[in-house]
Amino acid sequence: MNSEYLLQHLQRFLERPNQIKQIHSLLITTALLFNTASKWKPTLLYNTLIRAYLNIIPHCSLTLFTFMLHHQAPPNGHTFTSLFKAASTSQSLASLSCSPLHAQALKRGFLTDSFVQTSLLGLYAKLGSLSNVRKVFEKILNPCIVACNVMLDAFGRNGDMGSALFFFDRMSEKDVVSWTSVINGFVRSKQFAKAIWVFEKMIEFSVKPSEATYVNVLSCCANLEEQRGFYQGRQIHGHIFRNEGVMTVFMGTALIDFYGKRGHLDFAFRVFNQMLDREVCSWNAMISSFACNGREKEALDLFEKMKVDGMCPNEVTFVAVLTACARTKRVQLGSQFFQSMWCQYGIVPIMEHYGCMVDLLGRAGLLTQATEFVNTMPFQPDASVLGALLGACKIHGAIELGNEVGRRLLELQPRHCGPYVALSTINADKERWDRAADLRKAMVEAGKNTKIGIEGTLLLLVKWTD
Repeated sequence: MNSEYLLQHLQRFLERPNQIKQIHSLLITTALLFNTASKWKPTLLYNTLIRAYLNIIPHCSLTLFTFMLHHQAPPNGHTFTSLFKAASTSQSLASLSCSPLHAQALKRGFLTDSFVQTSLLGLYAKLGSLSNVRKVFEKILNPCIVACNVMLDAFGRNGDMGSALFFFDRMSEKDVVSWTSVINGFVRSKQFAKAIWVFEKMIEFSVKPSEATYVNVLSCCANLEEQRGFYQGRQIHGHIFRNEGVMTVFMGTALIDFYGKRGHLDFAFRVFNQMLDREVCSWNAMISSFACNGREKEALDLFEKMKVDGMCPNEVTFVAVLTACARTKRVQLGSQFFQSMWCQYGIVPIMEHYGCMVDLLGRAGLLTQATEFVNTMPFQPDASVLGALLGACKIHGAIELGNEVGRRLLELQPRHCGPYVALSTINADKERWDRAADLRKAMVEAGKNTKIGIEGTLLLLVKWTD
């Protein structure tokens, strides 16, 4: 078994994790990775392994690079292109490895390679380091459209949409990624109307949208408060129907989410039923739409059907079903679902799941159990968990517990008006006017340094004038 044979198989099985690991083991046991007789074979093998692990276990790509240097296999431009992409797969990898990799590429003279430069651009964009992105971009003599698109993405990630539009207008060549990057930038900065405007211009210029374009712009329509958001979303649905041969999983899921957030569940369920292929995300969107629009029983029924169809629920699924249980006060069923996350599916509950359970117990009036649940959490509760418990105290008039929970919540959010409003309401309901007045003063004091929501102010005014 020689290196050429294993290299061919490695290139053939780039998307098969088990085969990659087996070939990697063979390369180690046969010592082909450490062959110093050939100058190019070890480098080629390491490069292919680094690229193979890139999409399955990115940190292994970076570990392989250290072995590559240790065994004196000389890296080349292809090595650094893959390494920068591997480091870009997560924020933690990017922050840890960006500077050392950049230094290695500079030391070895590969930063004049346009592919290496473009990959490094993507890495700094992932970190949100706009100044470094600019420095790298300015050193590219003739930036290609891929480099320009990375620059656009960097502007969007940093919320600098003025510079993004200026740069976009000056681009001599634009493709669907360019347009989608601008749309995505507006989505990130919650300028949904502007994102839809860019999409409309894109259609005017006869640029065919990609799947990512549709997903982003439908998210905008779902989040627009005005009724025109629904109208524009319907138009985009019509555009997809007329111009796309196949409704992809992510396009269908985005449509379900759009209709669900706008409260049009019949449209959402129709899209769901028309989808030829459904992934877990599609089921999650439909279950969540039912759960958040007063049709909790249908959400729970669909969850059971999902399991019958062989789909394995994930973290998002359980947020949706626990929400459905909370809104219908199904404590026993919700508790069973929560227990099954780890016992049956190996899912470790996160803060959102604990928040749903506190909401479930609180709505059912089980405040003692809810408090015990919060106190036995494996990590400190955040504002969402304490807010759910405070909301339950408000509903059930638990003034002492409410004041204690409110105190903890105010330590986390001293300048947020919500806890002040809830606490003042609880005390006013029990005619503790002195405490309500103290909270009013505290909220006004906090308001000197932050913007107090008008809803909160009006709620307090109603209480104080009753």
